[in-house]
Amino acid sequence: MEGYYPPVSFHFNVKFEGFNRDTDFNFQSVTGLDVSITMETKREAGENRFVHHVPKEVTYTDLVLKRGVFRPSESDITDWFNKAIREFRFSPRNIQISLLDENHEALMVWNVVHALPKTWKMSELNAEKGEVLIESMTLAYSYFTFSKP
Repeated sequence: MEGYYPPVSFHFNVKFEGFNRDTDFNFQSVTGLDVSITMETKREAGENRFVHHVPKEVTYTDLVLKRGVFRPSESDITDWFNKAIREFRFSPRNIQISLLDENHEALMVWNVVHALPKTWKMSELNAEKGEVLIESMTLAYSYFTFSKP
């Protein structure tokens, strides 16, 4: 396609359904928008040159979101993780991840369905480095849809 340039990956936003604080959605990186189809192999009697591949199931990897850490009660997402960890209370959330163009309009949208907290990690505390403390949130989810807005 003449004149087409692939979009950049650094201009995106993340929105959690039911959470409203704008600062909550500023993430450094998003990974885990991966899907694969598990195949089962079947052999045909008398045929030794190849096997048949039959689709079995669709699997999704965990979603990992990274950002500068928020203090408790300053972030709905942090509070959501805290409830899951401390009280073992889970409330699934849908998440919308949008890749944006130069006008901040969505080019592509991933709708992540039924996300639940799984892992919460903090980056290293190190007096020798002047780095921002990064929290890494891993979420399990049912599936995602990929669309053009």
